Amino acid sequence: MRVAGLVLAAGGGTRLGRPKALADIGGQRLVDRAVSTLAAGGADPVFVVVGAAPVGHVEAFVVSNNEWRTGMASSLRAGLTAMNVYAESVTDIDAVVITLVDLVDVSPGAVRAVMSAAAAGARAVKATYDGDRGHPVLLRRADWLRAAAMAHGDAGARHFLSGPELEVVEVPCDDVGTAADVDTAADLVAARGRLGQPDRA
Repeated sequence: MRVAGLVLAAGGGTRLGRPKALADIGGQRLVDRAVSTLAAGGADPVFVVVGAAPVGHVEAFVVSNNEWRTGMASSLRAGLTAMNVYAESVTDIDAVVITLVDLVDVSPGAVRAVMSAAAAGARAVKATYDGDRGHPVLLRRADWLRAAAMAHGDAGARHFLSGPELEVVEVPCDDVGTAADVDTAADLVAARGRLGQPDRA
């Protein structure tokens, strides 16, 4: 099966003090790291939703979200809508795997794990860490527009994935990542430390 990738990277990073997409670890911007992670995990093509700041060149299809201030759901809607338009002319795309730009510990291994579950027939897949649901998340193409329509505020695809009629396959990914995110400057310093990178301003 062919799985596309989607990075949600439109937020302003209020607590970090700058858009998270432009923060860096080891000289690599978080947006580039997230795109590379999806691509290395097998996602093709990769889309990235931006909003608070232009990201310049990135190895992905860029989708602009002018409503990024309203929350993550607007980015999910923008991304899935754009991908659906693209997929109408590319009939072999079966699903999308989604991650957030600030989840620096998500690895290509986690991407491959959720994709493998989908290849075995799962309609929706979520990575878990210590038993809690996290990212990446995989959605079959037939569900993109419904998930987009149900997205509100900062909930993203949560409303769609919690529906009683949908069985979500959970894939433990503790051995290939963590759910740690980068919300503050201290989080960024900690992430650099975990990944063996020197701190920098």
